[in-house]
Order: sequence, then structure tokens, then C-alpha cells
Amino acid sequence: MEKMIGKKIDGRYQVQELVGIGGMANVYKAVDLLENRYVAVKALREEYIGNEEFMRRFRNESKAVALLSHPNIVRVYDVSLSDRQPCIVMEYIDGITLKDYIQQQGRIRWKEAVHFTVQTLRALQHAHDNGIVHRDIKPQNIMLLSDGTIKITDFGIARFARATSHTITDKAIGSVHYISPEQAQGAETDAKTDIYSVGVILYEMLTGKVPFEADSPVSVAIKQIESQAVAPSALNPDIPAGLEEITLRAMQKDPTARYQSAAEMLRDIDRFKRVPSISFAYKYMTAEDEHAAYTQAAAPSRTGRSAQGAAGQSRRPARQQSQGRAAHQPASQAAASAVAYRKGTPILPVLAGITLAFVIATIVFVVTMFNIHNPFADVEEVDLPQLVGLEYNSIIKDKNITDNFEIVLEVTEPKEGYANGIIFEQSPSSVPSLKKGSTIKVKVSSGAQMITLPPLAGQEATSVFAKLKSYDLEYEEVTIDHDTIQEGYVVRTDPDKNTQVPTGTVVTVYVSRGTDKEMLEVPNVGHDQEEDAVELIEEAGFKAVVTYQQSDRYDEGEVIRQSPEGGNLLEEGGEVQLVVSSGDREGSNSLDVLVKLPTNITDEVEMVAELDGDIVKETTLVPADRRVWRVSFEGDGWCGASIYLDGVLLAEYELDFDDNTVDQTEDNLDEFEDW
Repeated sequence: MEKMIGKKIDGRYQVQELVGIGGMANVYKAVDLLENRYVAVKALREEYIGNEEFMRRFRNESKAVALLSHPNIVRVYDVSLSDRQPCIVMEYIDGITLKDYIQQQGRIRWKEAVHFTVQTLRALQHAHDNGIVHRDIKPQNIMLLSDGTIKITDFGIARFARATSHTITDKAIGSVHYISPEQAQGAETDAKTDIYSVGVILYEMLTGKVPFEADSPVSVAIKQIESQAVAPSALNPDIPAGLEEITLRAMQKDPTARYQSAAEMLRDIDRFKRVPSISFAYKYMTAEDEHAAYTQAAAPSRTGRSAQGAAGQSRRPARQQSQGRAAHQPASQAAASAVAYRKGTPILPVLAGITLAFVIATIVFVVTMFNIHNPFADVEEVDLPQLVGLEYNSIIKDKNITDNFEIVLEVTEPKEGYANGIIFEQSPSSVPSLKKGSTIKVKVSSGAQMITLPPLAGQEATSVFAKLKSYDLEYEEVTIDHDTIQEGYVVRTDPDKNTQVPTGTVVTVYVSRGTDKEMLEVPNVGHDQEEDAVELIEEAGFKAVVTYQQSDRYDEGEVIRQSPEGGNLLEEGGEVQLVVSSGDREGSNSLDVLVKLPTNITDEVEMVAELDGDIVKETTLVPADRRVWRVSFEGDGWCGASIYLDGVLLAEYELDFDDNTVDQTEDNLDEFEDW
């Protein structure tokens, strides 16, 4: 673990400190030197790097995890598949785990618990829609930010971190309290296993306790399979009944009895939030619960009988017969019979009167219904018209249809293949005829939904495919050679960015096969003289690009720095930037400015740097390849520097050559996102 501290990964991520230790990977806080931000680097532990099967799974899962983009999922910035140190670079979260928060609070207010649960379910729905099941949802994997936002971590790891055996061992102790019964049994799992885990977390937030505890992880797993949890309201009476029902449904042992999707659970939570007093029809009672309920209900009867004196014994047989009959009657009738018996009222005349009143009421109801509806009247049958494909506005004006049927517009929505205003579905649709006056429901198209293609060039291909699918667009992959865009990344699309296309359109995605140029090691030429450094760079198979900087610490002609640094790998023929000392010129100073470039631009552009209106540097480059443009300015006192990309202002800086400081006063990088 200590070996990683201070290491620079891919020449970009400077590892600072260890922030988390896991069974398969460790997490480090690092600085992204290119973007100047903190990131989290999850690096596989050394003992797993040489495992072929594990490496294969890591590569597959890394691609899947990179597809996820949701505000409640920790964002993945980069994936390195280097055999030397595979790692995933993620958003750095400054917060605590939900587990820590539960332990701090003891139990969480139900409104807050619902807030966290809704965010968790929305994130899981996004993952499930992308074919990814977390399988290790637990409060330790949910980060809580200070503003109440939650972020789910460790997507994908649980899918391959288990050994091939499904036996529960002590290594599962971190998640055994939250795994579903089918996980505990080693059976096949799907999205519903995540739903169970969410139910357990909601249970823990509401009660402050996990539903099952035992001396060993194996015992907990057995309880997950066989035991029923204590009702949450027994531990916290303040839990609303509707929320308890939602919790228990999510925790059902049988996956078919659970919520079938995160969206379905969210719908019930939404209904509960609108009406907190709501009660659903989800009643789950164990045999022990039923026995307890029976015992409680029977207790008053037994108490009453035990209090009777000897005089009451002579009437017991008759009373028992009465109770036996009442067991098969509705509660109201049984109660009425009991009252009548106690008062000594003759039962048969009372029942006869009730029956007579019921018969009279029934006759009145039937006669009234016959007069109103006359079901035996002869109603004309009319052939069912086929409305699909016809224009709705024309249909509702057609007397031949509206005189025979009531046309009800059920919904208007985009529908591929149907123009605006055209009926695309009717109900009923398959019967030959209907009675005159019947209702026909129709759905009308609002036309194909139009999508504006975003800029996709320069992005990883699998991520682009997922985005196109999320827009209801199809794609066709075409691989091509490209000298500057690395293998597996998008070169361009057809149609191009900012083009409006209807849903269902097939977008051709041109993906780079990379280049057949060899990756070579860059020599270290720091402190060498310019002539020698250039010779070494060119002999190694690279092109040397030299810029000069005034310096009082380096001799004239001495290399101050290089990029990439020595020891890094670079494509054959690539550029190595050398900054060479121009010597110490009295009265004049030099400042270097690193200009961030828009990484979505894959075409060559013209870059111009000006100092107080005078051009000091011009070059042509591909922003997606360079990412950063280094410009050296020389001057005295305070000066203003401007950077232009194809004639458009990209950035402005204030340079103080006396104090040797650079302040950026304008940043227009975002305006180039749609280029």
C-alpha cells in the first residue's frame, strides 16, 4: 500500500494518501494534474494483478461501470487497464458513509430515511436499465454529503469480487447483513436482489438495527434465508404503517413477492409521501404472528368466562352452541345474535324481519335498474371501425363514427413511424362489432421525438453507444485507422454533432483502431544542453519541440524541463516539448502559462497567443491530443495575455513579471463544448 503513495499514475494522477482498504482493492486520494482537482483512485491489490481470470473480469466490469452517469452514483473519470497497475479513477467524495451516519444518529427520522431511499432507488434504476446489478448494496457503500445528497460507490466490484464458490465465509462479513436470501443460497440473482438490500437498509435507518444478528456471518446468512424479521413498528412505534408495508414488501424472501423494480418501489414511496396516512394491501404475517393475534383476540373471552359465577355454569352449553354458529357468520350478525340472546329477545322473529326487509330492498333495486338500463332491450350492433393510421381530428368530425361510438382520447405521445395527429393504437381493436354507443379509446402520436446529437468525438466508444441508446437511437460501429485518436475512442459520427434526428435513427459511429506506431520510452534530457537533448529525442524516435524561457538558475541552452517526462511511454513520432533556458537577461523576465484546451475538438485548429496585443506565438494543433498548450511570455511589470482558438477568445490572463504571478481573468472553455 505504501508503494502507491507519491506515485504518478499514467503521468497524470499524483497519489497522496490511502483513504480506504478493501478486500480486493485499495482507494487513494490523488490529484488530477491535468484538471487540477482531487480524485479517488481505486487500485487493485498486488496479489490479484497476476490472476488472469480476475484481470479479465476487471477489464469487462470497468467498461460496464464507465457507462453509468447519474447524480447519485460516484462518477468514473478514467479507467486504466495497465497490467502493471489496473485502476479506476473516480470522483472524490468528501463525506461520511451512511453506516457512520446511522451509528451517529441511532435511528433516522422517517422523512430523512425516505429521502435517502429515493436517491438510492433512482441510482439503482439507472444501473439496472444499463444491465448492471450492484449485488453489494449496503450503507458502507453509500456516501453521504453535507447537503443530504447520497452517492453509491463500488459499482461492478461485487459482481466479480466473489470467488467461484458460493459458500458464505467470514470474508463476506461486510455485506452478509444486507444480502438477499437468493444470494445467501448461491442462487442466480437479478435486480430484485438490490431491492432486498434497499429494504434492509430502510429497516436499519428506521429502527437503528439490522433485521438479523448472530454470532457468525454463516448464522446471519441462514437467518436471511429462513427467519422473519421483527416488524419495524415493534422497534419504533413512530413508523407510519404505509412505510412499514413498503419496507416489508422490499424484504420479502420470495423475489416474486418483492417489488419487481426500483421504479415500482419508487411509485409506492411517492404515493406514501403524498398521503403519509396511506395503508397498502401488503399484509405479510408469519405463523407466529397469526398465533399471537389469535391468542390476543381470545384473551377477553377467556377472561369473561373465568369471572362467571356458579350460576352461569348451567347456561354454558347453549352459549357454546351460539358461539359455534357465530364463527361462521359476519361479525355484525354474530354480535347482533349475542345481544339478542343476552336480552332474551326471540331470535327467529328478528331474523325473519331482517330477511323480509332485505328481500323488499332487493326487489326495488332490481326494478329500478331494469327501468333505467333495460338490459333486454335490442341494441343495434355496429361494425368496429379500424382507426389506427387515421387522423384523429378527422375521426372526431366523422358523423358515421361519432354517431355510433364515443371516441375517447387516452393519450398523446411521440410514436416512431406515426406522424403528428395520427392514431397509433385503439381499444378494443380485435372484436368484429360493438353495441351502438360503445366507447373506443385511442392513442394519438405527437410525431417522432427529435433528438439533437451531442458532441461525441473523442469519447470512449462504449460510453457513446450507451448514450445513443438512452436517446432511443440505434448505432452502427465502423472502425477506422487514426494517427492521433487512441484505439476504442470515437473519431466522428454520421450524422454529425448538433444535427436533429428522430428517435430510432441509426447513427454511424466511427471508432479509432488506433495506429500501428510503436509505443517507445521517452529519454530523460533534463539539464542537458539543447543540441544534445534534441539529438537524443530524435534518435529515440520522437520529434523535439523547443521553446525558450529566461532563467537565472539555468545556464543558457540548458534544458529546464520536458514533457512528457523521461521514462514515460509515447507513440513513435510523437512530440516531446523541451523548455530551454535563454539565460538571465537583466530587466526582462519570463512566465509560463499552461492553457487548457477543449478535449472534444478532434480537428486541427490554429492557436495564437498575444501579449498586450502583440502576437508572441502561433501554432497548429489538435486540442483532443494535446489537452494543454504551454506558452512562454517575456516582459516587464504587468501585462495582459490573450489566447485565441481559430480566432475565438479562449482565455485571458494578467501577468505580473515582477512578482512572477499569473492570474486567469477570463475562461471561455465551456463555450467550445458544442464545436
